[in-house]
Amino acid sequence: MRIALMNEVSQAPKNPVIFTELKNEAESFGHTVYNVGMTGEEGEVELSYVNLGLMACILLNSKAVDFVVTGCGTGQGALVSLNSYPGVVCGYLIDPIDGYLFTQINCGCGVGGNAVSLPYAKGFGWGADLNLRYAFRNMFGADFGGGYPKERYEPQMKFRNLFDCVKASVTKDVMSVLRDVDQDLLRAIKKNDRFMACLNENGTVQEIVDYMNNLE
Repeated sequence: MRIALMNEVSQAPKNPVIFTELKNEAESFGHTVYNVGMTGEEGEVELSYVNLGLMACILLNSKAVDFVVTGCGTGQGALVSLNSYPGVVCGYLIDPIDGYLFTQINCGCGVGGNAVSLPYAKGFGWGADLNLRYAFRNMFGADFGGGYPKERYEPQMKFRNLFDCVKASVTKDVMSVLRDVDQDLLRAIKKNDRFMACLNENGTVQEIVDYMNNLE
């Protein structure tokens, strides 16, 4: 699985510790992690949680990545932003058990959840690195979609499929989103070299990849 980490400007200084914990846990289970910022480096283009939603939409719908780990101060802004877009279903991860329950109940078999948002300011104190470590371990250490409790697997899969159908019917197609959205939001994203490298290296939906590359 390819996983993208992204966070907005207020939490950029925490990106290194988040990336370290995510990378260590995810890669131990055979996954690949792309840090698409913000990273806290000097000179970065400032990105808000509004940009994060578009970034997740582009990376997931272009098939550049399979899963997105994001967040902001409370986690709520990024959560709402990501869930605004087609092909993106984002859960809210406050403590380690949330990671396991989301991936078992709301993800799996190509349907349902493909992103989580975390609160990186609220409660981010002593032991924060451990909270991240165990959350990511619970998320990526088991196959998605196993159900919890196990006897609830069939109805949970049924509802995941139903939700995907409803989501597709009430959102625009991705290309309409990219054409209609404020293009300055996309231009800011395009200036993020890490994001564009991930998109160009892995994206297989060429129409999306080309649109971002041809954006002036």
